Amino acid sequence: MKVLILYDLDPAWDRNEISDARNSTKMLFKSLKDEGIETYLEELSDPDLKTILDKYNPDNTIIFNLCETLPGIRYSERRVLEIIENKGFTYTGNTPEVIELSYDKQKVKEVLGSLGIRVPYGAVLTPEEAAGWNLFPAIVKPSREHCSLTITENSVVFDTFSLQEQILLVKNELNQPAMVEDFIDGREFHVSVWNNEPPEMLPPVEMDFSAFCEARKRICTYDSKFVPGSEHYEKIETLIPAPIDKKLLNDLEKKVLTTWKGIGCLDYARFDFRLRDDELYLLDINPNNDISIDTSFSLATEMTNYSYGQMAKRIVLMAAERHPVLRENLLPAL
Repeated sequence: MKVLILYDLDPAWDRNEISDARNSTKMLFKSLKDEGIETYLEELSDPDLKTILDKYNPDNTIIFNLCETLPGIRYSERRVLEIIENKGFTYTGNTPEVIELSYDKQKVKEVLGSLGIRVPYGAVLTPEEAAGWNLFPAIVKPSREHCSLTITENSVVFDTFSLQEQILLVKNELNQPAMVEDFIDGREFHVSVWNNEPPEMLPPVEMDFSAFCEARKRICTYDSKFVPGSEHYEKIETLIPAPIDKKLLNDLEKKVLTTWKGIGCLDYARFDFRLRDDELYLLDINPNNDISIDTSFSLATEMTNYSYGQMAKRIVLMAAERHPVLRENLLPAL
């Protein structure tokens, strides 16, 4: 069995973002090789994914998919998967349909509601429609993005004027509508699930905002994830395992597994919750979430006694179980 790690670099990224992406992917590459798996690494820096795939044989290769776009083409994560599938490859992570759903925040709310999962009240609003919104504090998010793009402490608003400003900011910076939600000011948990039959919840991770007194600061901003030295990056503590009682743990497990199965997830995903007045609200679903060595997902697998390499190998084997040849011939040997 061979594994091809496939990742993208957007030409619009700055030098630090490119360096971080390369370094984290090289760590995954080395870790899989140390586990005895024949591993290859390909960097996608333009939309010509087919040329890369032509160098490999789908009969003996699993693709470890880390691509979020065809570089330079927005909202193309689904297209990446469709190209991989059309070439006949088996790959890690979720299907094009699940990925596409995750980008449509309004549709996600509808699906979660049908599953009986509580979500923050929210709506996609224009600046003009914002005049009729009267639930404050509110938080303004992009309606079709991941990675907390445009999310700063200013995203939490307390009046109509600020609400309209943030809606315009999302439109101007990302050219898309804004989602306005009831701001759930409470404890935040990042809960990861992996494996397929049966799915397994990993130890929940709490994002600890106790360093902040103001509600608008108690959020995971873009800076908190990607800008070392920023206030949010330095002051938000990661508590693992989250200090929670058995009742809350069981409630989280019930909700994440219901969501996982209802959406149709595969291999791994992360679900972000907040707790207010003893009620859990699911904020976001993250199929094919970041699995770099310092992320909440990787820290959670480490808590269950997996090294980083063992974690990566297990994800590969989850995909191998779907491979028409490898599942029969190679899986028992591994």
